Amino acid sequence: MDLKEIERLIKETFRDATVEIEDLAGDGNHYSATVISSQFQGKSKIEQHKMVYKSLKGKMGNELHALALKTREKNGSTS
Repeated sequence: MDLKEIERLIKETFRDATVEIEDLAGDGNHYSATVISSQFQGKSKIEQHKMVYKSLKGKMGNELHALALKTREKNGSTS
């Protein structure tokens, strides 16, 4: 699974998201993602991470082996 596919899946669910993805090992299997979205408002970090994993539509653990995840709430009218 490549970076663009991960980003596409996340942005389908989190349309306002800022998404940054890095291939940690250069092997196409180990990534780090930072996702910033207003949809995280009022959610715990665990809930935020579950939301992102759900957006990957079952690919986590299959096509995507490792994803280090950071999430943050997007404030108000930030573009």
